[in-house]
Amino acid sequence: MSAMINSTAANSLPARDDYAIVLAGHGSRDPDGVREFEALMALIHTRAPRRLIRHGYLEFAAPTIDVAVRDVISAGARHVVMVPGVLLAATHAKNDMPAELLALQSEFSGIRFDFGAALDLHPKLLALCQQRIIEAEAAAGLGNEPQVTRGDSCLVVVGRGTSDPDANADIAKLTRMLEEGLGFGTSLVCYAGTARPRVADGLRAAARLGFKRLVVLPYFLFDGILVKRIHAATEELRLRHPELEVLTASHLGVHPHLADVFLERAQEGAEGRAAMNCALCKYRVQIVGFEEQVGQPQQAHHLAVRGVSSKALPADTIAAPSQPRQNPAPALNPQAPASLPWQPYVPHPIEAQSMGIIDAGRDWSGFAADQLSVLKRIVHTSGDFNAVDDVFFSPGATAIGIRALLRCRRIVTDVTMVQSGLKQALLRQLDIATWCGVHDDATYVLSEATGLTRSAAGIRRAWERFGNDLILAIGDAPTAVMEAVRLVEQQGWRPQLIIGLPVGFVGTRECKDALRELMQVPRITNRGTRGGSPWAATVLNAMMIDAIGEIGLLEAAAVETAAVETADAAARAETSLGAAP
Repeated sequence: MSAMINSTAANSLPARDDYAIVLAGHGSRDPDGVREFEALMALIHTRAPRRLIRHGYLEFAAPTIDVAVRDVISAGARHVVMVPGVLLAATHAKNDMPAELLALQSEFSGIRFDFGAALDLHPKLLALCQQRIIEAEAAAGLGNEPQVTRGDSCLVVVGRGTSDPDANADIAKLTRMLEEGLGFGTSLVCYAGTARPRVADGLRAAARLGFKRLVVLPYFLFDGILVKRIHAATEELRLRHPELEVLTASHLGVHPHLADVFLERAQEGAEGRAAMNCALCKYRVQIVGFEEQVGQPQQAHHLAVRGVSSKALPADTIAAPSQPRQNPAPALNPQAPASLPWQPYVPHPIEAQSMGIIDAGRDWSGFAADQLSVLKRIVHTSGDFNAVDDVFFSPGATAIGIRALLRCRRIVTDVTMVQSGLKQALLRQLDIATWCGVHDDATYVLSEATGLTRSAAGIRRAWERFGNDLILAIGDAPTAVMEAVRLVEQQGWRPQLIIGLPVGFVGTRECKDALRELMQVPRITNRGTRGGSPWAATVLNAMMIDAIGEIGLLEAAAVETAAVETADAAARAETSLGAAP
């Protein structure tokens, strides 16, 4: 091929789907790195089959970038977008590759050239980091083997390291987002070259922090000399600290997320636009650990108890949750003045008529008084008076559950059907957040990595994410019950209350038996195959109605006490005035 291509001749050739892409890689002395880059190129071709795409390297490998550009021009491209095949915008992306492009622009004046952005901290890359971390954790312990929580783990992210402080700062930002989004106890950043601390120094510092586990994530696109050095350094740390569990996650590698981000950066370059500081705004795009906050409106979180006397409730009942809730529900009446009385629960007339029939429909004297609301509403949901005969309550379960609703204000469910069955007005009035992870991307990844069902994987994520401050309601999956039982027995998990009422014939009886025998936590379950998501939701609805009733009684008592105190004070003042000379 000629070293010079005439622009006029190139313009006579047909265009290929608007613009061509040249992916400009750095290149590597390690053939494994080059092979992975070319495997990613093959994946990109499959995801954009109509696009003219070539690749070239800045150094250490062939073809070079200029050869790739000449190739697409020879194939008819009149608009070429060069995309840096690097993670962060440092010297290569800011100087070396643009210099190549400027030289080519001077040579081919009739061709339009655009330059795309580096990958930067794209949400899909955070999700890929999350996947690599989950895979490393899953490989460390499956099934019934002991596990270490992320709260007892330190995340160590290893960046390439450059002379550009902006690029180095992006590694620190990535690390912090992963720490908070995934719930690590702490995190630490180190670099494979140029910047400090270096890998060996960073690993030694992390080992001294006192965590049970280190998870080392090489934030590199492909395998190569530096990635192999990171693995060697972590192995050396394992030998030096046998008491410390050290996990090494994989580098990013060949993955559809990477292919999609490269194509997105090319599209941005072709259109002359770039995603600026909104790219990682948790209210605009899905960020690992904060997915449900996209589009969340601003709202206060204290309005559920507005107008309720703080003297009327025990201090631990109105305390804020120990962890911030990700999807707090809005108050029932955000504009309500502080003097407005607490609103009681008012059932629909048909619901009230049904409850009257249920009250008279059987002898309820053999049941504990604090269980009646739950039991009657199970009858209301199932249409079967005999459904309550198999229901089991551990001692004080309903009272504990009501207290947990008011204190923790978080409900976790195994499936969205339980979540959907909860009365929204009650959730809003009590400011209770709900969470179900069964359909989250992270749950899919965890399920594939561990062999858990998605429902069980969602329960494990709830344990990791929220700790003990929640009520767990399972209405569908026996595997979710068994995972909860395992986490209680082996990991010391202590949810405030577990409601386990799955329906079906496979594992249903066995999981309920296991939950009933679980002495460490309060629980509500039943025997046999009956149950289901409506039952689990019904139990919670009943407790929320009782919680509203209890707050109403406390508020009424507080108002009455205040009135008596005011009357007594007035009487004392009148007596004092009458006795005055």
